[in-house]
Amino acid sequence: MSSASPLADQGAVLWRRLWTEHIRRFWPVLVLAVVLMSLEGAAIGAFAWLVQPLFDTLFTAGSMEGVTWVALMVGGLFTLRATAGFFQRILVIGVGLRVVASLQRRMLGHLLTLDMAFFQTNPPGALIERVRGDTSALQSVSSAVLMSLGRDAITLVSLLAVMLYTDWRWTAFALLGVPVLILPLLAVQAFIKRTARTARQAAATLSTRLDEIFHGVQTIKLNRLEDSERTRFKDEVAAFLRPSIHAQIGVASNPAMIDIVAALGFVVVLYVGGQDIIDGDKTLGQFMSFFTALGLLFEPLRRLSSIAGQIQTAGASLERIYDVLETQPTILPPADPQPLPAGDIRFDDVHFSYDEAPVLRGLSFTAKAGQTTALVGPSGAGKTTVFAALTRLIDPQSGTIHVGDVPVNLADITALRDTIAVVGQETALFDESIAANIRMGAMGATQRDIENAARAAEVYDFAQDLSQGLDTPVGPRGSSLSGGQRQRVAIARAMLKSSPILLLDEPTSALDAKSEKLVGAALDRLAQGRTTLVIAHRLSTIRSADKIVVIDQGRVIEEGTHDALLAKGGAYARLHAMQITGADDQ
Repeated sequence: MSSASPLADQGAVLWRRLWTEHIRRFWPVLVLAVVLMSLEGAAIGAFAWLVQPLFDTLFTAGSMEGVTWVALMVGGLFTLRATAGFFQRILVIGVGLRVVASLQRRMLGHLLTLDMAFFQTNPPGALIERVRGDTSALQSVSSAVLMSLGRDAITLVSLLAVMLYTDWRWTAFALLGVPVLILPLLAVQAFIKRTARTARQAAATLSTRLDEIFHGVQTIKLNRLEDSERTRFKDEVAAFLRPSIHAQIGVASNPAMIDIVAALGFVVVLYVGGQDIIDGDKTLGQFMSFFTALGLLFEPLRRLSSIAGQIQTAGASLERIYDVLETQPTILPPADPQPLPAGDIRFDDVHFSYDEAPVLRGLSFTAKAGQTTALVGPSGAGKTTVFAALTRLIDPQSGTIHVGDVPVNLADITALRDTIAVVGQETALFDESIAANIRMGAMGATQRDIENAARAAEVYDFAQDLSQGLDTPVGPRGSSLSGGQRQRVAIARAMLKSSPILLLDEPTSALDAKSEKLVGAALDRLAQGRTTLVIAHRLSTIRSADKIVVIDQGRVIEEGTHDALLAKGGAYARLHAMQITGADDQ
């Protein structure tokens, strides 16, 4: 019991937080819903009470007097129950959906504050399952639990009142087996919570697998991996089904145990009550009223018995939701941010490691303001990490990075990122129009601003050949555009942003010669007057750079212009010779 207590306390804390942070503001609506639930539940008790006069006055006495009165009462009760049930369901489900929407907005907003390291260890599919799957599961279960608690608890109380009013001894006999169920029900609840948590984790893995399959469908087809992916997905589905079925077995066992107790109660009451009627101590109407209440009692009792299991299921989702919300970013804005001036970009003895793997090992170099500085070196040398550190997507373990004379970790993060525009080798386009994707560079831009950026980036001409011009949707991840077109849209976005610092991460590496020429021309226009850092494997694209910095194993090993480095005959000259030889071989 002691080991389960902290978990129970944690669950209670999370439910209180959910109430305080998201549900409490709807309390007037919930109070009205509870009133309607009470009317719905009490109507069943009133119906059981009406059975006694129905039998004693009408049927046993053989009189039709009062039939109209009883019929109207029964009809009115069921009309009241239907009306109250209809409106309380609308109110409860409406509150549930609004709470879910609020949770989803909060979760997404919080996730967007987290560092890139979080997204490297939490795949998109798993995060989608957290934001959508867990909140939806919580809403559906919580709404059902609230409706059942309000309606069925009142129904139970009203039916018990009728039973006790009729005969307390019969009531005691009817519920004789209920105490026996306490320990088995507690064991079942613990089992449900354990399996429900496992099922939610398996659902996240399943979503991740689907996300990877749909993102990599071209690779799957080209490498004939369909059978392999079907098998992997089959295994993931099996891993999801096992705990899900086990959880449902636990949930189903609750009403089954209640039915066993109900059978025992019916048998005892039939025997004891029948004897009382024969002895003349009770009337047939009393017995039928009690028996009706007893028959109706076990249905809400069955539903209430499953609530604990449903709460455990919802609790598993709630834990996963707050696990995300309690994750804190490690890259924080400074308490007193300094204004960010224009000036050189300077890396001073910067060290950075991913876990235990060192990437930057005392990196030092300067990129002069208004000039183009190229970073070259073998894969894994740390070039892309330089961009991540400059934009504070990561923070180095030691060393400093300056823009002007201000360390970037002392500048406001928003201001820092506003001064930097990035064009990468993998263009991030969203499933909106070309114009909307360009506008992401400056959300307040006018249509004229967007058109000017599109012209400068060589987007406008190809857009005119599309069905809706700049308003043409680009498709998921820009899939309706070619690679060169996607890159030019990204360049237009950077042009619209018009930031003084420009980072180019191999923006032409995957393009054909024609597209590379068009994109290269657009990049030249974009780089004019800006402090530009460019990563390039194709050394031919950086011949005109003001300075080339050669990086290997996280350190600068050479610096200089293209001609100076070739004349030096070092690492850069060897890389250049290898590329020339490769081009000749082709």
